[in-house]
Formats: sequence, structure tokens, C-alpha cells
Amino acid sequence: MDEILRSVIAANPARPNETFLGYLDGRFRWESRRQSTVLPREDDRFTALVGSLTTTSRGSYETAAGEIRWAALPVDLAGDPRRGVIVVGYFTEQERAFANEAARLMLLVGFGTALLAAGAAYLVAGRILRPLADVAATARTITGTDLSRRVPQRDGPTDEIAALAGTLNAMLDRVQSGAQSQRRFVDDAGHELRTPITIVRGHLDVVDPNDPADVRETVELVDDELDRMNRLVSDMLSLTRAEQPSLLQIETVDAATFTRDLFGKLTRLAERDWQLEAVAAVRVRMDRQRITQAVVALADNATRYTRTDGRIALGSELEDGRLRLWVADDGPGVDPAERARVFRRFARGEYGPRSEGAGLGLSIVEAIATSHGGRVLLESTPGHGATFTLELPVEGP
Repeated sequence: MDEILRSVIAANPARPNETFLGYLDGRFRWESRRQSTVLPREDDRFTALVGSLTTTSRGSYETAAGEIRWAALPVDLAGDPRRGVIVVGYFTEQERAFANEAARLMLLVGFGTALLAAGAAYLVAGRILRPLADVAATARTITGTDLSRRVPQRDGPTDEIAALAGTLNAMLDRVQSGAQSQRRFVDDAGHELRTPITIVRGHLDVVDPNDPADVRETVELVDDELDRMNRLVSDMLSLTRAEQPSLLQIETVDAATFTRDLFGKLTRLAERDWQLEAVAAVRVRMDRQRITQAVVALADNATRYTRTDGRIALGSELEDGRLRLWVADDGPGVDPAERARVFRRFARGEYGPRSEGAGLGLSIVEAIATSHGGRVLLESTPGHGATFTLELPVEGP
């Protein structure tokens, strides 16, 4: 029996946290070579529990180092009165300790990784969101009286945030330009309207109601000033409408027919040497009425600064995908220093006879061209006439 126990123990190498024990007649006899820190063989209570078993059994046993799960197999041998028991024990607490250690290690690694990822995400998010914070801070500083602030733009590759900042700054530029233009327009309009009102009030204050001649003269003056104010208001309304692209009525227009029709209308404005210089054979997307208004305004302006026998020419041509409509005259021309000023509101030229208008004609023309996605060009030499050209995209605004 002793040889059987030894052979069984020797033939079953123990795994980690496992042990094989052999008991003979209720006393410890053999143990596997791989041993745990827990020694069941030294525990008399465990020996008494498993050493004298007569049937296959299993159970658990608490030691100072934790639980041992065990299974026992009694062994009998014919001809040998001694009794043997083979026991396999498994140290669950030590196995759990290994698993717990692995879990703790994984938890620490996971926590550290999450912490590093959170820190990196915070830094990256901060860099990404900082331009948005600049946008919000700039927006909070913008008021109705101060539109000069802009969103800071950093050097480097252009991404969506940088594009947003650039777009916002461009929008603020347009808003500021529009607000300044509106403020100047209101100031200029107030100045222009204040003069006729002052004249009317001054004459009404000193009119003698008992003098028919004085009353008649004052009424004529007031009527003339009211007409001037009416023209001014009409021009202001025309300029406001011309600056709103949403009011355009776009249609496809044959430029050749349109130019010839315009020439027929212009020849009725005044006695001048009217000439049709060129006709563009192209179809253009535009607001026929607005462009007619602009060209008629240019031609009417030319009649004011030319003599009765003066020459005024109209023409159209296609150049680089854009339609050019021009009105040229042989009047006194425009000084180079005044070329930008003549397009300003309420501005009048210094050469030639002074116009009776409000000085909004060329501003209206420029607004019509701009609303079509085009522009107005001026070429002039003092003493040799001027040429105003409307340059419009063929595909429309």
C-alpha cells in the first residue's frame, strides 16, 4: 500500500496552488514535490478529517491562509491490511490572490491610461475650442457703436475653425462698412434736407401776409424747395432699392437688342450728337429695368456736362466673360483726384456747370452695378471728356 501511495503521488505532478497527499492508516505519508506556503500535512485537524476516510469524499477546509478545496479517494489492496487515502487539495485563496493581483494591475493600468487620455483630450480640446472661445469673447465686445473688434487669426494650416474666424471677420467687415455707410448717409441726408427746411422756415417767418407780391414770391420759393426735397427723397429711395439685390427681377436679355433699344431712348434726352459705337452679340442675365435706369442716369449726367453740339456715345461689348456697357462724352471730364469722390453720395463734380440734382445719381448707378455682381469704371482726362462703363457678369448676379 505504501508503494501504491508513493507511485500515485510521483505520477501526478502538482500544478501551482495544488498539492497531492498520501495518508496511510490515518497518518500522513507522502506529499507532491510542488508545495504551497500552506502545509496541510502539519495540520492535525486536516489529517484527522481526511486520513481515515473509507469512501470517496470532497469538501472545503479553512486554514490560516484561507480555504482549501479537497477531494479524497480511499485505496484498498488485497493481502495488505493497511488502508490508504489519496487527497488532492486546491488552494483557492492563493489562486484568487493571483487573479486579484492581475485585476488590480489591470485596473491601475486602465486608470492610468484613462487619466493620460483625459489629460491629452483636455489639452487637445482646449487648443481646438480656444478659437471658438475667442469668437465668443469677440462677439460679446461688439456693440452697436463699436464694430472694430475682430477675431484673432493664428498663422498655420487653415482648418474649419480658422475658416470660421475668417468668415466671421469678413462678415464683421461688411457689417461695419454698412453701418458706417448708413451713418454717413443719414448725416448727409440730414444735412441736405436741413438746408431747404431752413430756407423755407426763414422766408415764412418774414413774409408779409398783407403784401400779395411778397406772398406770391415766398410761395414760389417754398414750392421750388419742396420740389428739390421731393427729388432728394426720390433719389434716396432709388438708392435704397438699388442696394438690395433681393429686389432684382433677373431675366435673360439679348444684349444687342437691349443696347439698340437703349440708344433709341437716350436720343430723346437732349439735342446731342448721339452715336452707337458697338453692339455685343450675347445673352446676359440681369434686371433690365435697373440696368436701363443706370445707363439712362449716366447718359443724363453726360447731357448736363456737354454742349448742344457735343458728342455722346453708347456701346456694348463682351470681354473676358463680362458685358461692358459704356457711355462716353466729350465734356470737361473728371479730374483724377475726384474720380473716387464722384461716386460718393451727395457729391458733385467740380468741372462744368453745377448739377441741380442731389448728387446721388452716380451712387445709384454704382449700387445697381454692385447688386448685379459688377462694377462701374471711370476713364477720363480733364478737358477731353469722360467714359463711364458698367461691367456686368454674363451669368448674372
